[in-house]
Amino acid sequence: MQSPTPRILETKLNPPAFVATQVQRTAIGEEVASAAVKLVLVRAPAGFGKTTAMAQIRERMEAQGIATAWLTLDRADNDVSRFLDCLAEAVQRLGVEEPRGNNNSNPFDAVAALAAHESPFTLFLDDFERVQEPAVLGLVREIVEHLPRRGQIVIGSRSLPDLGLGRLRARGQLTEIDTDRLRFSLEETSAFFGLRQPQAAQALPAGMLSLLHRKTEGWVAAIWLASMALERHGTGTATGFVERFSGSDRAVAEYLAEDVLAHQPREIRDFLLRTSILRQLDASVCQALCPRADCAAILERLATSNLFLTPVSGDGDAWRYHSLFADFLRAQLAREMPGEPARLHLAASGWYESHGRPVPAIDHAIEGGDHPHALNLLDSHAAQFLEEGRMRMLARWFSAIPDHQLREHPFLQPISLWATCFTHGPWDAMRQLDESGCLDSPIAEVRASAHTLVPLLLAMQDRHDEAYEAGRLSLARLPTGLAFADSVLLNAMAHILAVRGDQHEARRLLDAARRQQGNSAFNRMYTESLAGLFDLHEGRLRQATARLRMAVDSTHAVSYNHSHGNAWAGVLYAGAVYETNQLVQAERLLNVYLPLARDVGLPDHMILSHVMRSRLAFHAGDIDAAFQALTELEYLGHARQLPRVVAGAKLERSRMLLLQGNGPASHDELLRADEPALWERERRQRLPAHDLDYLALAKARWEIAFGDARAALAVLDAELHAALAVARNRRALKLRVLRALALQRAGDPAAATEEFAEVLQAASQEGFMRLILDEGPAVGTLVHRCAAAMQEGGGDPILADHLQRLLQAVGPAAPAAESEAPAGDAIKEPLTRKEIRVLQLLAEGYSNNAMAEKLFVSDSTVRTHLRNINMKLDAKSRTQAVAIARRLGVIR
Repeated sequence: MQSPTPRILETKLNPPAFVATQVQRTAIGEEVASAAVKLVLVRAPAGFGKTTAMAQIRERMEAQGIATAWLTLDRADNDVSRFLDCLAEAVQRLGVEEPRGNNNSNPFDAVAALAAHESPFTLFLDDFERVQEPAVLGLVREIVEHLPRRGQIVIGSRSLPDLGLGRLRARGQLTEIDTDRLRFSLEETSAFFGLRQPQAAQALPAGMLSLLHRKTEGWVAAIWLASMALERHGTGTATGFVERFSGSDRAVAEYLAEDVLAHQPREIRDFLLRTSILRQLDASVCQALCPRADCAAILERLATSNLFLTPVSGDGDAWRYHSLFADFLRAQLAREMPGEPARLHLAASGWYESHGRPVPAIDHAIEGGDHPHALNLLDSHAAQFLEEGRMRMLARWFSAIPDHQLREHPFLQPISLWATCFTHGPWDAMRQLDESGCLDSPIAEVRASAHTLVPLLLAMQDRHDEAYEAGRLSLARLPTGLAFADSVLLNAMAHILAVRGDQHEARRLLDAARRQQGNSAFNRMYTESLAGLFDLHEGRLRQATARLRMAVDSTHAVSYNHSHGNAWAGVLYAGAVYETNQLVQAERLLNVYLPLARDVGLPDHMILSHVMRSRLAFHAGDIDAAFQALTELEYLGHARQLPRVVAGAKLERSRMLLLQGNGPASHDELLRADEPALWERERRQRLPAHDLDYLALAKARWEIAFGDARAALAVLDAELHAALAVARNRRALKLRVLRALALQRAGDPAAATEEFAEVLQAASQEGFMRLILDEGPAVGTLVHRCAAAMQEGGGDPILADHLQRLLQAVGPAAPAAESEAPAGDAIKEPLTRKEIRVLQLLAEGYSNNAMAEKLFVSDSTVRTHLRNINMKLDAKSRTQAVAIARRLGVIR
């Protein structure tokens, strides 16, 4: 599938063309121009002139030399890859330099380019209410959050978008243009009539104009419709018309539109009704619906009279109906000609089909209720869409088609099952599979495809032993002649065998999947994701990152339609990026892929993504968000009856409490996570989410921090021996980090430094960083000791570079006696309530900025509190202040 066609892009990337009857919204333009904010939200119901106001703001900015770009959103932009593709086109129009080194450019390059752009720019996103996909919303949140100082986004929406507006509002980074600001003033209403009907405006009494304005309450659409009604009736009857006018809601718009529509020439009226089913109008597609009319001439006539149409491009040959009028026209069409909408949708479907555009062809067939024709089109195209990984689109179509009609197309039933699996999760797909009868289908191909799906669904439900048994039987039936299904089965069984510890056979099946997958973008993503995961567990981070990057790019490069299956690759790639300490990039990836992993319900991906989100928040000092991510994870585990997911949340909560110095609470979480059957299963299997986070390791970490470090060494040695025996090299590296910390805590700094030096040597070769840094401040001492020891000799340049990056991450060395309290137990001067609160937040790991937000004060006020606290406690640093406060009982 190619990128969006030039016609689609032109209509999406250009605001409506200027028309002579536009009233200049000068006050709104000045308000936006003077607002030094990241986001301007223009929000109001239909018909309040949001798009016109935004277009005028854009003209004003361009006149001031500010680069602008426009993007009108539609339902298809709920696919992340399409949104990114269109965003990249808009970014180019801003003059932003985007990396384009190869055909597999990172789909987030446009986002990164925006964040790095230094010149002033404004990006306009219109019709934003059409975007509901959490991944797209997360991406826009990410764009807003990382806008450069001179960048701005203007969003037009009917609804309140989920973009973290509360936080932006509290920071003074949001300007809101709401319904009240968009209402026409009396002066603007008068100006509108003067532009639209100069003679009528002079003849309309001022009192009548004021009454009309009051009754419409400044609603632009109602004023516009009233002007058309007055144009027909004449100003001589204006007094009676205005006095009869009785409201400003949707019913008024329908009444006025009907009043105008009823008096159009028959040819125009018929054209308006018949073409109302189209999302976008041009002469050729309209001709298919109105074959006896001169559609080009009618469109030109309507455009000239400013009646009903809104131009969508500057070249004057593409339009759309205002949504308010389109809804009315479609309802009127259904009332007057009950059977006509279905016929018109079929005609539109046929036109799009004949022009090689199957997606709108299928859309129109379904919207017209012609499910048999939609199914015939799907018979021809669904397999290709499946290969491309366009699961969401397929699921949307199949959900609109009655089951009994779908059963008449047996070859589509397995495709529907695949789409359900990767959009709604394995539980819904399993129920659908049981009800479909596909497992016992008399058609061999349908039966074979259904059976290849079973082991994948079981594995996705965390039932790996059952999946293995089902998969063995399915493997014996290969090849089935169904390339997609066979390749998915080989990939699924490779994953299942890897979980069971048979790495050799797993890799053999991956090689077989590569030979089988052909041009399937989805299976290419699946195969490379698994290969990258295997590399990661075996300690080959650089190779794993390359594979996972390829997996993410594979579906984006082929199609701009996003696949929920991409969560498989996306979460793992985010993890690899996080490991190299590229935290900003990891967060961007998570904004897109965490919602997908959550919705599809893959246990390992849910755990990995939520734990990573929690750690990123903790690192940024947003402790509330860190705990919130884990609470969400635990809730998901309970809701979907996945005990391993619940345990994963508890383990990470224990680690976070440990880093905050809260030993008892950390220990309580470990006890709550201790389910023997679950962790016995983990010992037998190689579950991706528990390669580094499992109960035995977590218990050893707690003993090092609060208990018997010598006892922890014995446990770590046994775990290390077991990990090395099966080439779990990444786990072995983590265990050795903990072993160095245990030696340090046990009072053997020389042995600890020697152990840690060996860890650094191995870590530097592959770039492992968070594996070390996530153990908290205690590891900083080891980093500085190794740095001091290595200064004496030349050494390995790769190791030296890696060590330097670790030093930058851990910060300056703490004074030797930093953790010791002053000699006396008394505080020099009592702490104020606010200072005690600052200490509590400090102990919880909050940054200065996060504390300022939480306390509703400035950063400088927080710094003043910290200086006073250090002076009163005679502390040399934040860490020492917390330690002293805890010893004196000021905080817990």
